[in-house]
Amino acid sequence: MLTGLVFFLVLSLLILIHEFGHFYMAKKSGMLVEEFGLGLPPRLWGKKIGETIYSLNLLPFGGFVKIFGETPEDLKKNPNLGSRAFNHKPWYRQFSVIIAGPMMNFLLAVLVISYMFTKGTYLPSDKVTIVETQVNSPAKLAGLRKDDVILAIAGKPIKTSADLIRLSKQYSGQSVSLKVVREGQTLNFRLTPRKNPPKDQGALGTVITDLELKKYPFYQAPFIGLRESIKISLVFYQELGRILFQFVSGQQPQVEVAGPVGIVKLTGQAINYGTDAVIQLMGLLSLNLALINIIPFPALDGGQLSFIIIELLTRRKINENLKAKINAAGFALLLFLLVLVTFKDLRSLF
Repeated sequence: MLTGLVFFLVLSLLILIHEFGHFYMAKKSGMLVEEFGLGLPPRLWGKKIGETIYSLNLLPFGGFVKIFGETPEDLKKNPNLGSRAFNHKPWYRQFSVIIAGPMMNFLLAVLVISYMFTKGTYLPSDKVTIVETQVNSPAKLAGLRKDDVILAIAGKPIKTSADLIRLSKQYSGQSVSLKVVREGQTLNFRLTPRKNPPKDQGALGTVITDLELKKYPFYQAPFIGLRESIKISLVFYQELGRILFQFVSGQQPQVEVAGPVGIVKLTGQAINYGTDAVIQLMGLLSLNLALINIIPFPALDGGQLSFIIIELLTRRKINENLKAKINAAGFALLLFLLVLVTFKDLRSLF
């Protein structure tokens, strides 16, 4: 019950912030905002304040801002409001309204990540540290301890956990040197990685991490938060490009995608770790929402931006009915993919 409530509140906040971006820029651009809705129709409740209806809707996923003039039918019904129509505004006004939604989610992510840096958060580093040595393991018998930083094995540098795992397997059954740093001193050990270690133990018998606690004062945190948000964004698009390349080249894409059920599960796990974990999850979800939304796909904000760019380049307006059909097809495909991912998430629970 608590997990479902927290998930709903987090999702509602992310959608509210996203749609507020569209709403605010539309108002600033002189457009007529007819409705600001949380959830998808049918409408459960609505109140008109000024010229805008603020509504709560039955379907809890999503939200919308209805701006006058997004469809040809709007102008046919009220031709005298043409100056306030979305499609009659300059391209840069339209662009600013569309990009404002993802930008609000991106800014929320930066804010959350910055906050986490003031509290202290773990990030990947180029140091591999021993968290624990297991009983009767090569590492324990050689004299390795908790907090030792592993620099090299058999003279080959160790920068990540993957490096250590790979080289330990490569030299299994052989006596090798291991260079570590302990309390500022560099020490050398000899051990023999196991060929057939016990279940859930590695060749060396160590629990390791390449994550490092990072903490910054409040005046530095926003700059670090922005830098890390950009780095995460670049990795996201690199991985997306890799997946698309695998798909086009006929390979099986190696990707894990979580739908609503998967995110509910992650929310439950975050709740067990405490409030900061929930806040951190919210920040990452907000960043993902921003990055996904600007992908140039119909029905997403990026699809709308693509229409504007195409019109600028060709200097010709795209037929509004054609836009509507493309967006409807894109929305249907997204809904189909959502159902598939949800079905996969449900199967993994049983």
